[in-house]
Amino acid sequence: MRSIWNGSISFGLVSIPVKMYSATDSASAVSFVQIHEKDGGRIRYRKVCELDGEEVSQDEIGKGYQAASDLIVPLTDADLASLPLPTTKTLTILAFVDAADIDPLQMDKAYYLGANGPSAAKPYVLLRDALVHHQKVAIGKVALRNRETLAMLRVHDDAIVMHALLWPDQIRSPQGLAPKEDVQIRDNELTLAETLMDSLGELDPAELHDDYRDAVEELVSAKLEGGEPAVPSEGPKRGKVIDLMAALEDSVRAAREERGGTDEAAGSGGSVTRLRRKAAESGEDGAAPPARKTPAGTAKKTTAKRTAAKKTAAKSAASKKSTSAGQGGAAKKAAVKKTPAKRTAARRKAG
Repeated sequence: MRSIWNGSISFGLVSIPVKMYSATDSASAVSFVQIHEKDGGRIRYRKVCELDGEEVSQDEIGKGYQAASDLIVPLTDADLASLPLPTTKTLTILAFVDAADIDPLQMDKAYYLGANGPSAAKPYVLLRDALVHHQKVAIGKVALRNRETLAMLRVHDDAIVMHALLWPDQIRSPQGLAPKEDVQIRDNELTLAETLMDSLGELDPAELHDDYRDAVEELVSAKLEGGEPAVPSEGPKRGKVIDLMAALEDSVRAAREERGGTDEAAGSGGSVTRLRRKAAESGEDGAAPPARKTPAGTAKKTTAKRTAAKKTAAKSAASKKSTSAGQGGAAKKAAVKKTPAKRTAARRKAG
């Protein structure tokens, strides 16, 4: 690998000469060129001076800082090298923190740091072993590619890795992106989601592959040979999620089948029990079947009959009460009439 920066790590009063190498390679990623659709000609970008309109070669291009919309201040490499910044050639460590304290959003490009010369071996190993033993990462600052950036140092495969970090004011706020509704998550939903997480298993880096790149290469090969591109296989159909629990259960089942398990097999996340749905929705799994609907005309007739029956019963009851009341009144009148007659008869005998 070719080094892209030579400098040193400042660890207190200890200086560690290092070389920096790019830790990632994007050359294998899919890339396209722009063409003229009319004739297939390649479209290229040329660097042209705005003043004379002529194309400029790379060795004639310098740097400038745009101080205003119509004012550009030229800056040379000597000007930038003379900046009073200790981080120009030195990665200055500021503190040691837990790795969990660094938000992954801040992480930018990664670089390997290698010891530069025999004299750097011992301090390099000392810093590496201290990071591992203390379970910390180092936070520092370094001037790289004409700008100063935050840096995080950690250990990976016995080498020190530097991650360029974004400044805190470069991280956008996610305010307003989360659901504003008060969403309630039930315990069984959370448990089933965790079961799905466990069912998916661990990640094997050896199985990770860029399928899109392979598909593009096959498409290009087919076009070069004059044949028809292969028809892509249909992936899993994804529609609108109506029943969240059912979707989670199906996902767990699919994950276990893909791993060669069964639905009843007890995985690391426990077994899955099919939940009963509302009777009105499914009418299965032991739930009572939905009630039968009665036609509107039949319902009206039945109601009318019941109403007529109630009225007839009410009239019958009223008639009985009336008859009873009449008989009771006549008996009282008869009793009243008999009483004076008896009294008169008694008086005559006495006289």
